[in-house]
Amino acid sequence: MTTHRPTGADIPRPADEGGAEWMLPDEATLNRLAGEFFSALPSGSAGLPAAPVGVSVAQPDLPTSPPNVGVPSPSHAATSAGPQEVSGAAPHRPDASAPMPTTAGAPGFAAVPDVRTMVPSPGVTGVSGTPSGGKGEPTVPGPTPSGAQGLSGATPPGGPTPEPTVPSWGREVPMAEATSVPTQPDGVHYDPFFTTLPSLRDVLSPSRFPEAAAPAAGEPSFYFLNSPGAVASGRRPDAHPPFDVNAVRNDFPILRERVNGHPLVWFDNAATTQKPRSVIERLAHFYEHENSNIHRAAHELAARSTDAYEQARNTVARFIGASSPEEIIFVRGATEGINLIAQTWGRKNIREGDEIIISHLEHHANIVPWQMLAGETGAVLKVIPVDDNGELLLGEYTKLLSDRTKLVSVTQVSNALGTLTPVQEIVAEAQRAGAVTVIDGAQSVPHTRIDVRSIGADFFVFSGHKLFGPTGIGVVYGKSEILQDVPPWQGGGNMISDVTLERSIFQPPPGRFEAGTGNIADAVGLGTAIEYIEHIGIDNIARYEHELLEYATPLVANVPGVRLVGTAPNKASVLSFVMAGYEPIEVGKALNEKGIAVRAGHHCAQPILRRLGLEATVRPSFAFYNTCAEIDRMVAVLEQLAVRTPR
Repeated sequence: MTTHRPTGADIPRPADEGGAEWMLPDEATLNRLAGEFFSALPSGSAGLPAAPVGVSVAQPDLPTSPPNVGVPSPSHAATSAGPQEVSGAAPHRPDASAPMPTTAGAPGFAAVPDVRTMVPSPGVTGVSGTPSGGKGEPTVPGPTPSGAQGLSGATPPGGPTPEPTVPSWGREVPMAEATSVPTQPDGVHYDPFFTTLPSLRDVLSPSRFPEAAAPAAGEPSFYFLNSPGAVASGRRPDAHPPFDVNAVRNDFPILRERVNGHPLVWFDNAATTQKPRSVIERLAHFYEHENSNIHRAAHELAARSTDAYEQARNTVARFIGASSPEEIIFVRGATEGINLIAQTWGRKNIREGDEIIISHLEHHANIVPWQMLAGETGAVLKVIPVDDNGELLLGEYTKLLSDRTKLVSVTQVSNALGTLTPVQEIVAEAQRAGAVTVIDGAQSVPHTRIDVRSIGADFFVFSGHKLFGPTGIGVVYGKSEILQDVPPWQGGGNMISDVTLERSIFQPPPGRFEAGTGNIADAVGLGTAIEYIEHIGIDNIARYEHELLEYATPLVANVPGVRLVGTAPNKASVLSFVMAGYEPIEVGKALNEKGIAVRAGHHCAQPILRRLGLEATVRPSFAFYNTCAEIDRMVAVLEQLAVRTPR
């Protein structure tokens, strides 16, 4: 008898999700109800532990949980099924509880299987207890608290857990047990069974319920009455619930879509990522309750929109480890960010005969602006070569450096191959040569923890839409001491301090670089996306996505006629390939017929593909809401194509 494996489509939606109006009692009412609830508990229940901070706990006599607006979904409190027994020579499956393997100098990434030395297996044996041909969903080993369905909407595989009438988070805790708290790989102590109850202000969203985040007495209410503040001290603690891919999938409404009669499989994450419900609803809330231009107004909506916009800047600064929010510039995306640097810092500092170094791995957005600048100034563009696996040849890089090198601009992760580059080493070598450095982080930010101060680069750019945020918003980080000396790019409103008909005085950074009305709502949405990621834990995401790649690599490599493109040992979750007898677009269309979305083309990275003798590849790319079962669906289509291919 097979066991049903829950998928995102199986998870019930909240009762109010169909559009029913949801009203939250005021804080006094919630406190009163909570007090009545706890006073009614039988003796011995005082030790009742709570869900993690920031995760709602179901309470009696309260309305159904509200839509996520500015708060990560409470569904992540759900736990997963225990480990599944694998028979035969099945590839490694993700284990969300395992410590994250790392590579020296490359935190957050690990080596994928080296397909050059793999021995093709005759087949993949299924997992016991799963439907025929299936491999099961990646889950977290360990016991599952009964009643988890009410938190995640997912039913644990394998049937009910022991003692289903007594939730494990409601049991009495012996003192000896309660004092033994496990430690996460990142060093943060966390156990969903032994945490303090969250305050209402931890649970409520300041953006949706502004009364829950009112300033203390005597503090100005609005950002534009304040002087710019520094980033809150330290990073948010990584106290995350156990990773449950089914709970995560329930947070992404688009994953319920069907394409050509099949459930959508989104393997085009390197092009753009899907958006969690919290981001979608945060955008709607902005336009319903906060929409206004920012700064320089005395009315309520300007105050709300300004607060939301500048809070998003603070959130970005914290997320990437910037020293101050003033180092964060909002732009339309990574492409605009690189062009901004080229047209401001570049025009001021690059002269004829100067040298600009890029790599062979770059996206067109990190090639064309520098070609244009070199053409305008007479500078020379040099390129770091790669080997046949798609790895940078660092020895050749150091040979390119000289006292004429003024700029080094490289990607941290190749969008076409997934290759991880050693950016800290690249930056350090450039600094020894006296060069300014730019890192394109568009493909790295979604997959690993970023600390710009640790990397040491002068500039770092990324796009919001690849980080589960809205399109049309991106970020340029620049060191304060460099930004102070960089001229503005565009002129107009917001970027000026004073204007007469004879001269203009510009704002200090970052306002100097944000002329006109910016993309306010999408900046706010980006902040919410980052909060969602922080709630899950970027290290949890990195580990899970790496294991998806580790699972998929041998399966795809073993399909007859498939050749992987980009086999560097250190990669992010990109798996490019070509297939004998088929153009990449034909493979993409065949996958689409089964509801599987991949990118097929040159990926705006023609130089690296041509270096490897190709014009296009098929590029599935994974995110933390993907599953092994989805990979199996893709591989099944590839195997069918291989059978039909004339030999």
